[in-house]
Amino acid sequence: MAQYVIAIDQGTTSSRAIIFDKAGSIVSTGQLEHAQIFPQAGWVEHDPMEIWNNTREVIGQALSKANLTRHDIAAV
Repeated sequence: MAQYVIAIDQGTTSSRAIIFDKAGSIVSTGQLEHAQIFPQAGWVEHDPMEIWNNTREVIGQALSKANLTRHDIAAV
């Protein structure tokens, strides 16, 4: 039975996945930084495919660290 929740934190400099148990305690995390693209002064852009791939990777990292599978996750 799925007993964990994954939160995805998409920030300006990195993607992070955090797995919580039913008590709200952090079980595991995964994090990857992504490139900052500065097309002109005062602007910042990101590559959407890099963010997508990083998000998939950090979820995998967090699951692996906690020895969990997608079947253990009740919600995102």
